[in-house]
Amino acid sequence: MSIAGVGVDLVEVSRIEHSLERFGDRFLQRVFTSGEIEYCKSMPYPARHLAARFAAKEAASKAFGTGIGKTMGWKDIDVHRKPSGEPFLVLHAGAGDLATARGVRSSWISLSHTEHHAVAMVAIET
Repeated sequence: MSIAGVGVDLVEVSRIEHSLERFGDRFLQRVFTSGEIEYCKSMPYPARHLAARFAAKEAASKAFGTGIGKTMGWKDIDVHRKPSGEPFLVLHAGAGDLATARGVRSSWISLSHTEHHAVAMVAIET
């Protein structure tokens, strides 16, 4: 097995807060899965967790070298949590198809956030 791609992204939490204020539910429904929305809304500071997931989606698209757009959409990259709290990715639709076509066996993700910033790193392994 080998690393086929690595991506990282840093998001300002205020950028997500601004999008929530300006576009509300339309922003949430366009970018996040229902599970991601439910989890983040259950937290004391939802925007921090949304920002981490936004960064994860960007980092995953960078690891594949495509970006978000024609090949994979926002909701094609779904951030889940194991009972231990460890995040993991579930790839749907375009992202899942691309992973299959490239022989991706696993993905690795790390998330972190502070009051002002969220960061994600994703590596894909073939």
